[in-house]
Amino acid sequence: MDFSKQSVAFFTILKKEIKRILRIWLQTLLPPVITMTLYFVVFGQMIGSRIGEMGGVSYMQFIVPGLIMMAVITNSYSNVLSSFFSMKFQGSIEELLVSPLSKHTILLGYVGGGVFRGIVIALLVTIVAQFFTQLTVVNLGVMLMTILGTSVLFSIGGLINAIFARSFEDISIIPSFVLTPLTYLGGVFYSLDNLSSFWQNLSLLNPIVYMVNAFRFGILGHSDVNVWWSLIAILVFCILLYGWAYRLLVNGLRLRL
Repeated sequence: MDFSKQSVAFFTILKKEIKRILRIWLQTLLPPVITMTLYFVVFGQMIGSRIGEMGGVSYMQFIVPGLIMMAVITNSYSNVLSSFFSMKFQGSIEELLVSPLSKHTILLGYVGGGVFRGIVIALLVTIVAQFFTQLTVVNLGVMLMTILGTSVLFSIGGLINAIFARSFEDISIIPSFVLTPLTYLGGVFYSLDNLSSFWQNLSLLNPIVYMVNAFRFGILGHSDVNVWWSLIAILVFCILLYGWAYRLLVNGLRLRL
């Protein structure tokens, strides 16, 4: 198939994903917003007033970028994971694989759906955050590159998880026992400067620390790590995971239950 036909196929898959997200918005868009609102109320308003400042700003302002990034990570990942595994469970993915579609087209279509949901959730959470505190963007470029790169990275991760999953129980293992702990320990609610040297060095092994801090730098101008190295790391991981996901689609060995 030529490029024009591949692009039509890509937008068809992407449109289908967007329609699915918007059709069941009570399940895909509303719950994350309610969850983040509760975080704002409990941690920002109730606990934040006792903590005071962190990173040179109020505690509420400090946690908002981390909570936005948490929402982007979990929703980008879960969207592609659930959507692609459903296709795999129904056997529909085999029809795509035997079609003339490029594996890149299939991969980009599903990843695009995850990015769409992640970005929409980020916008909704940002709007809600404005009711609790004032946010000003210090570096728009860093902010956009971080949120887009992170959304792409975890969308690809969700697709890889869906490929390896053999049952609906399998798709909850990584989000529950790997993604959630890494996110909570990723500097969302605290600054690395408040930790001892041992825990600071241990936290630097968590990749989400770099994503949260790069995004926080884009909004607040504060980061506990080198922002540019963080952006490079996100790009490298995107390339590596994309190559892995593409090879898995080409081989097709794990796409049948």
